[in-house]
Amino acid sequence: MAAFEYVALDAGGKTRRGVLEGDSLRQARQMLRDQGLMPVSVDTASEKSRSSGRSWSFSRRLGALDRVLITRQLATLTKAGLPIEEALRAIAQQAEKQSVGALVMGIRSKVLEGYSLAASLGEYPGSFSPLYRSTVASGEQSGFLDRVLENLADYLERQYDSRRNVEMALLYPVVLLLLAVGVVGALMVYVVPDMVGVIENSGQELPPMTVLLIGMSEFVTRWWWAILIVIAGLVALARSLLRQPHIRRAWDARVLDLPLAKRISRSANAARYANTLAILSGSGVPLVEGMNIAQEVVSNTHLKRRLADATQRVSEGTSLRAALDTVGYFPPMLLHMVASGEASGELDQMLERVADHQQKEVERIVTTLVNLFQPLMLVLMGGLVMFIVLAILLPILNMNTAI
Repeated sequence: MAAFEYVALDAGGKTRRGVLEGDSLRQARQMLRDQGLMPVSVDTASEKSRSSGRSWSFSRRLGALDRVLITRQLATLTKAGLPIEEALRAIAQQAEKQSVGALVMGIRSKVLEGYSLAASLGEYPGSFSPLYRSTVASGEQSGFLDRVLENLADYLERQYDSRRNVEMALLYPVVLLLLAVGVVGALMVYVVPDMVGVIENSGQELPPMTVLLIGMSEFVTRWWWAILIVIAGLVALARSLLRQPHIRRAWDARVLDLPLAKRISRSANAARYANTLAILSGSGVPLVEGMNIAQEVVSNTHLKRRLADATQRVSEGTSLRAALDTVGYFPPMLLHMVASGEASGELDQMLERVADHQQKEVERIVTTLVNLFQPLMLVLMGGLVMFIVLAILLPILNMNTAI
């Protein structure tokens, strides 16, 4: 039995959307007709949803918050003793978004066909990462799926909260920057040319500051479109170059050594790696397999390559602490905590603690930079506005003095 998304018209001509289950598209359409609905489009629920009569498709993936909610609900329902298929049905019925309900019903249809939950989640790789699927698989194999899902939900909630805190911290300076660019641009394009025209008609010699302002205003007014094209071209070129593996790895290696960027990059990647390895280790995933999965969540390609070498050393019998020490970019605290975890048999708990510490370190650094950026932006914006005002007022004052 599969899940189908449908768009249909009722007797009053209103559009109805929803999800239903059936053995085939024909049966799904017949079920709609039995309900007094006229099918407009009926498609198999999947991560790629096709719109009827359109040649394009759009990717439909779970957002971070939707994934957190689904995981928490699934953990709660399975802990209450509901079978997986019934828990998925309840989650789909409670979903506020049709796309989320359709995706969950698609997973349920695979479970009803006899697939495991982890294998069913594998049909939606854009919504459920290898970390997520491996963790669920370990819970199914160990018989403690509810406990594993609770740990996974806690992990996803921490990740979501951390990312949201950083995004909220960056929101104000980004808005301030856009406002500053908009105000200065409006002055240069709409206000300055009119004032400059009045000053030039006076016939007096203009101060150097005013001459510079006139040149800048004429350049921006005449070539604003070229400026935008150049900026967009540089951004596109940078993104294209960073898609080249050797260039990306060289750049990532450089980032790990830059004075300020290295603290953010090293701490962020250490937190992500340790957190992922902690949830996998706590779920019963073998260490080497967990390291292979955890290195995929690291964003720095150079560090990822070094972690792959460390995984190989662990598979050959080296301790985790010694292997991570050869990576060369992890903070000493992480290495000491890993060594303590290996000695005490509480590796997952130690990794979770150090991951939490590193994440807080990243948030502290970002918050400090944001707090420094805000007054700097105000000073920069004020300086630009003062320059424009002085460049306009000086000739006017000279005119009054001459009179």
